[in-house]
Amino acid sequence: MKSKINGDSVRWGILGVGDVCEVKSAPAMQIIENSEVVAVMRRNGEKAKDYANRHGVDTWYDNADALINDPNVNAIYIATPPNAHCDLTIKAAKAGKPVYVEKPMARTTEECQQMIDACANADVPLYIAYYRRRLPNFEKLNLLLDEGAIGDIRMVKIEMLKTIDPDIVANSTGNIPVNWRTDPKVAGGGYFFDLAAHQLDYLDYVLGPIKSVSGHASNQAGLYEAADIITSSFVFENGVLGSGSWCFTVDKASEKDELTIIGSTGQIKAPFFGEPKLFVEKSNGLSETFEFEMPYHIQQPLIQTVVDDLLGKGNCPSTGETAIRTNWVMEEMTKNYYS
Repeated sequence: MKSKINGDSVRWGILGVGDVCEVKSAPAMQIIENSEVVAVMRRNGEKAKDYANRHGVDTWYDNADALINDPNVNAIYIATPPNAHCDLTIKAAKAGKPVYVEKPMARTTEECQQMIDACANADVPLYIAYYRRRLPNFEKLNLLLDEGAIGDIRMVKIEMLKTIDPDIVANSTGNIPVNWRTDPKVAGGGYFFDLAAHQLDYLDYVLGPIKSVSGHASNQAGLYEAADIITSSFVFENGVLGSGSWCFTVDKASEKDELTIIGSTGQIKAPFFGEPKLFVEKSNGLSETFEFEMPYHIQQPLIQTVVDDLLGKGNCPSTGETAIRTNWVMEEMTKNYYS
């Protein structure tokens, strides 16, 4: 494999150093071999400078174009809210620099396709931060399914019920409102687009693409513009059936975060965002629980694959071509509400 960057190390420039860059992602770029963060940007220059000082980054900007065109930067990480993903990806591609983009990939499938086309035309790679594809608990789940631990897969069920202030969503800081995720103009589709994206992307990864979707979305509580409740049924190309229920206005007593995969000889249950555990249950009375330790920088395993891919040493499993499918599925599930 050939290197996909100019140079023998990945020199990251980060657009939007907010909450996700404090622990989850950017610090991993500093400790992975042949990878470093050389420049950061926020519209608020003082906050960009503060981040750079605290994280040992030499250069900071308050202008996206300046960072993208910095000759010392050879790869771009876009860590802004989704409304900026498309435009910034196109700019980075035109500058000839590979792009790693936060999830969801964009607000719409149309924006996703524009990003893919821009990177293809510029012959630069496009990666998306669906990091559960490389976390140890989900890699183990993938292995169990491949080994036939529960026989042939029959169906999958996603249940996500959360209170008005989901405990798995970090508050934003700076000049972005705390509730930007519930503004469709910024986030695409509320907490659903922010959280279900991880779930649906992982199922795409482990079971293959979804070929047909039906869904109903509504706003029952009237607290914000985005849909706050969604139900759906879907079919994978391999014939596995799926269903999902998401609600973000339940009482704490009703909270739930569970994936169930049902097979011909048993089932596996797992939280997507809670404690990293897998529960394998079989009709013969045998059951097994697997527990895992998560990396401190949760995106590090996936970012390692991005670095390896850019240096010609491996492949990243999460690309624009895979991520656009998740956007399409979410749009199909909610189109009765947003169209």
